[in-house]
Amino acid sequence: MFDIDRWQEIFSSIRSNVLRTILSGFTVALGLFIFIVLFGIGNGLNNSFTQAFTRDAANLIMIFTGKTSEAFAGLQSNRTISLNNDDFESIEKTGKGKLEYASPRYSANWMVKYGRESGTYQIHGVLPDEKFLENRVMMDGRYITKMDIDRKANVTSIGRMVQRDLIKDGDPIGKMIQINGTMFRVVGVFSDAGGDWDERHVIIPISTLQQMKKGSDTVSTIMLSYNPKMSPDEAIKYGEKVEKQIKDRHKISPTDQQAVIVRNNAKNNQESFMFIFVISVVVGFIGLGTLIAGVIGISNIMVYIVKERTKEIGIRKAIGAKPPGIVALILQESIVITVISGLIGVAAGVFTLKMIGDSLEAYFILNPSVGWGLITTAFFCLIFAGAIAGFIPAYRASKIKPIEALRTE
Repeated sequence: MFDIDRWQEIFSSIRSNVLRTILSGFTVALGLFIFIVLFGIGNGLNNSFTQAFTRDAANLIMIFTGKTSEAFAGLQSNRTISLNNDDFESIEKTGKGKLEYASPRYSANWMVKYGRESGTYQIHGVLPDEKFLENRVMMDGRYITKMDIDRKANVTSIGRMVQRDLIKDGDPIGKMIQINGTMFRVVGVFSDAGGDWDERHVIIPISTLQQMKKGSDTVSTIMLSYNPKMSPDEAIKYGEKVEKQIKDRHKISPTDQQAVIVRNNAKNNQESFMFIFVISVVVGFIGLGTLIAGVIGISNIMVYIVKERTKEIGIRKAIGAKPPGIVALILQESIVITVISGLIGVAAGVFTLKMIGDSLEAYFILNPSVGWGLITTAFFCLIFAGAIAGFIPAYRASKIKPIEALRTE
């Protein structure tokens, strides 16, 4: 392995057969390049779908209502269905052990003022759990608490963009802002992975908002997150159970698809992960195919190389070279070519993914990349394949009698 003469002979052989070396190395480099780029793009698709679910809790269930599309139980169709506090309490009571977080949401679109600044924002009356359901991150102060709900306190947590629009200078905590003519004290500022839109929300206790709406017990939306320990099938069945529960309470036909709308992330996750799985299998199959093509390519070229050097092998044996030495020489040359070509393929693949970056985000490919563990595994698999590709024809050639090898044209 550390024989200087052998290394000199190997590099002399490579220099003497540049085209042959390039052809044998090209298949290896191309195989690794395509493998890395394909898997990187596959991971980019995965990243894009994953990010789509980080806006809200991944295990989120949202319940909306509309108008009935069917007559049922003696009641006419086209009835407007509204959720209320009792609906939420019923779901919360029957969901023990199945719910992680839960909050109703009552919404209004009102004017918010601070000093000379003003703007119209989404006002959401919620419970404290809404912070986790929406993946809010507190930048300053706190979120709405249970005490705020019980006291129907005039306090608010505002989004980062609301602070930027209205409270331009100084610490926002403790500042008084006016919401639809009522003064509220700012107790917190939050950021949201949903971006600017979700950061232009103003959060107040739901009890306070319902009081401002003349004592209404109406709820716009019910937000739930199911127990993360539940399987996707269990979560889907739970969502269906909640839908049936709401329909029974409001005397809605079980087949009515418009009166109660349940958006269950378990269904979305199941469909998306199935899609990602299919994409991963396809990408993996194509990537594996490129590696196999590289192996076949270098195998064919090594067979040709050995055949071309048969007379040389005969001369070596005639002057006393041993079969293991002949095999080792050809095997070492094969590994050297494979390693150098593999490194070129890896460098080209990683560089290409870096250049792509987020430029394909419009095509749902976000931050395409491949872990070094996978790259290293593929790299050593090719080296092993290159070694086998060189060993088999070299071993066969080493068994040829010198006189037969010298007669080869």
